[in-house]
Amino acid sequence: MFLVAGLGNPGKEYADNRHNIGFMVADLLAARWRAGAWKAKFGGDWVRADVLGQQVVLLKPMEFMNLSGPPVQRTAAFFQVEPRNTIVVHDDIDLEFGRVKVKVGGGHGGHNGLRSIGEHLGPATVRVRCGVGHPGVKDRVVGHVLGAFNKAESKELPLTLESAADAVERILEKGAQAAMNEFNVDKGPAQ
Repeated sequence: MFLVAGLGNPGKEYADNRHNIGFMVADLLAARWRAGAWKAKFGGDWVRADVLGQQVVLLKPMEFMNLSGPPVQRTAAFFQVEPRNTIVVHDDIDLEFGRVKVKVGGGHGGHNGLRSIGEHLGPATVRVRCGVGHPGVKDRVVGHVLGAFNKAESKELPLTLESAADAVERILEKGAQAAMNEFNVDKGPAQ
């Protein structure tokens, strides 16, 4: 059994924010997997699917980003999912927009959702990091992640979401190391 938690903030006012890219990936996966209707429980919206020979619970925590840990922990406890089988999909300002990388464990890097999950599950989760770019100045980070994608980013966003969903599926199918080998390679400039 796996738990895939896509991070974001609840509410229409946050729906198109960079911080909500985890919700967007979770919605894409639910549609890809024909998972059915979302249910509200554990402090989040969740749905279950059988994918690539694995039982998977998709979760969108609905207690705001900095309180993501309790809903993830409650869901993991109910379905008896180990932290190493918990995949967290989140925005990452340390990656350029559109870049997707996979990471196992580690610190939170200032991401409040990861900080909360780490406090409740420990650092052993697998992460799908979705690059949203850095605004260039530390004082502008909050406005950047809580802001909408610009016109150019919005045009490319579907490719990023597909890539992140592919990364989740690769983890489910072949494991985190295989996904890291595929997604963390710097492909360099297009030829």
